[in-house]
Amino acid sequence: MPSETESHPESSEDPAASQHHTLKYQLLGPSLTKSGQDNVDQQKVSDIIYNASKGSKFFNNEEARDRVLTEKVSRILAKKRELERLDLSHHCRRADEYIAELELSRDLSQVVVHIDCDAFYAAVEELDRPELKNVPFAVGKGVLTTCNYHARKFGCRSGMASFVALKLCPQLVCLPLNFDKYSAKAEEVRDILADYDPRFESASIDEAYLNITEYCKIHGMTPEDAVQQLRREVYEKTKITVSAGIAANAKLAKIASNKNKPNGQFVIPSDRLTIMEFMRNLPTRKVNGVGRVFERELDAVGIKTCGDIYTHRATLSKLFGIKAFQFLISCYLGLGRTKIQPAQEYERKSVGTESTFRDMSDPAELRSKLRRTAEELEGDLERTQFKGRTLVLKIKLHTYEVLTRQVAPPKAVQIANDLYKYALPMLTKLEKEIPNMKLRLMGLRVTHLVSTKKGGIDFFGANRRIVCSNLTPSQNKPSSDDEWEVWPEQEFEAAERQEKIDDMNETESLSQENCDQPDDVIDQHISESNEVESGRQRYWPRLASPSSGSNERESGGDFFECPVCSRPQPADDATFNAHIDFCLSKQTIRDVARGADTGKDLPSVSDTPKSKWAGLSTSRKPLVQAKKRARPRENYNNNNMDGEEGVKKRFFA
Repeated sequence: MPSETESHPESSEDPAASQHHTLKYQLLGPSLTKSGQDNVDQQKVSDIIYNASKGSKFFNNEEARDRVLTEKVSRILAKKRELERLDLSHHCRRADEYIAELELSRDLSQVVVHIDCDAFYAAVEELDRPELKNVPFAVGKGVLTTCNYHARKFGCRSGMASFVALKLCPQLVCLPLNFDKYSAKAEEVRDILADYDPRFESASIDEAYLNITEYCKIHGMTPEDAVQQLRREVYEKTKITVSAGIAANAKLAKIASNKNKPNGQFVIPSDRLTIMEFMRNLPTRKVNGVGRVFERELDAVGIKTCGDIYTHRATLSKLFGIKAFQFLISCYLGLGRTKIQPAQEYERKSVGTESTFRDMSDPAELRSKLRRTAEELEGDLERTQFKGRTLVLKIKLHTYEVLTRQVAPPKAVQIANDLYKYALPMLTKLEKEIPNMKLRLMGLRVTHLVSTKKGGIDFFGANRRIVCSNLTPSQNKPSSDDEWEVWPEQEFEAAERQEKIDDMNETESLSQENCDQPDDVIDQHISESNEVESGRQRYWPRLASPSSGSNERESGGDFFECPVCSRPQPADDATFNAHIDFCLSKQTIRDVARGADTGKDLPSVSDTPKSKWAGLSTSRKPLVQAKKRARPRENYNNNNMDGEEGVKKRFFA
């Protein structure tokens, strides 16, 4: 973030405005770094937004948030001054050791591409209305979701309230959203991407990641030529343009795709020195995972570019925490993930839905709204095939203050009646705590998910271990309990996405206050929350990537291996489940008991070397022990593997 004096010079005409430099920067919105904004007078845009929203509840809430952030920054600076009085040589040495460790994991063998459709919604609308190509227009009525490049020259951008955009560009044309149309066009683009990488990853409706390493080898093409061909093919078949970034990992590819927009591509050579030089002068805000809040915190301590991270490496963990330290060091080195996979293969953390509406205070209306929210969540849970062990209620007061409460029901919940039953006491308690409570947002979310799918059974966490073992060293870091832990990159990217979502919702509220809107409820549903590093923005519809052949990869071919007896079984869910039931049947257990009565004790899990348990959580060990003791004695003698060594080979191969 530019310094306050550079970004927000004091105005002699309005002394009050001079006290809100940081607030004015915050009011610029989440899309300040969007392409097409380079030649825009951001000071003018900032003044217009500031004056248009001044005095509103939205403005007051943003002012309070800015004050809280200012206090936080002050605490960070105070801590920094304390650290500077200490001997930091030990922390500096530890940071250098970590940097050296990460350098060993650098993978320059892959070619990752980030594809981003240019002003996608606007481009699709232009196909139906060619007369809009040479006029400034945007998609979205209350809040702009996309602007064409003519509108961006005036300072208009996504995430901006339409009435503010009209002050910047009075001739702006605003069109309503048509998600069916955009989804159909996105499907056409995805069909083309699948030819280059069948396992590409949809980041949102208009962007995706591909690994074209194999494609380039098979077709004898350079990455630049392959991407040029891909972009040309997309335009010929869909009539929309796409921009691309080509690099050694997803983080760099995402940054590169924004360099030559629109309708261009940019390559970051897979060379360590080139990557380090590229990152050295890159503003931190350009990195996916650094939002406006984190940007301001970093700027306060003197970190404006990724190159500045190294200078402050000794204090990062103390100022921002170990995960932020790890994330920032990976940014400085230009490291990122190289594993690209369909979005649906990422582990889901939660499922939720929420909606924004006009101020509501009547208890009966609030309960009716809670019931509808529970029914919507039930539909999402059925579709995604999950239950949740923890239920979270989220509300936003008419003052824009956000509160959350959670409860752990006695059982995993999914149906609307249960969701409502356990959420109602939380709402009732909030009503008692806050007299005359008025809400403008309500949401329900379940976490600690339990799958309701009827697929194969993962008794020993084998799927989890396979996922971890397939990650490259640059995606993992050994933790204290000898398990593999994915870098915290996903948490920062998820936090930035959530920040953008919150900004869009807040701007929607501002728009409602300043524009003529119907009195009925205005829903902005945000469903299927997923906090992992999938790059998906939950404000827009998600489109899953094709995963042809994924079943064969997951099952290891035409057979499943039984986790109880280790015998191969037909790759059919019904047959495999029936076999599992047989292996764990009461008759099997009785056979084992009779074997024990004759003095033929089965090997104890406690006799197994500790190293064999690597990757299994403590909670799984009793389950594994039970499964092992449930196996018939005769199964231990198959394939000439007798006794304890045979057991070890079967269970830990």
